[in-house]
Amino acid sequence: MSSALDRLKNLTNKISSYELSRKSNMKRLEELFFELEIDKKVEDFHALFIFKAINLSGVSLLNEDLGSIKKGKYLQILAISYDKEAKVKSKNISLAYFGRVESVESKLKDSVVEFVLRYRFEKSFMTLEHYHEMLQSFGKTE
Repeated sequence: MSSALDRLKNLTNKISSYELSRKSNMKRLEELFFELEIDKKVEDFHALFIFKAINLSGVSLLNEDLGSIKKGKYLQILAISYDKEAKVKSKNISLAYFGRVESVESKLKDSVVEFVLRYRFEKSFMTLEHYHEMLQSFGKTE
């Protein structure tokens, strides 16, 4: 019995930890939204999540070389929109342009990387919730 109770406690701690992380993530993401002046392209912070994804150019997001610059490229935050009715379904939209990546201050570059990672963190929770809700309809008897 103790083992089942311990597993339940561990699960509860993990879930509450995720929720606390998610809450603080959203707070910091919103701060970065204004710091990086993305509000000039997207008026409402919550409208960010209408985009299918957000990416960046000029800097690596790979785990092994996270934040390393790609010489000769431009630092830019890109949103990917999707319109299934349009002829061209997917479209890149520049949310922020910072110039040649070699000339961007390290602190600014790090903020851009942080913004994209925090966006993806929240977006993954939203995707999880979406599929969880979809699965709720299975197994129900009419």
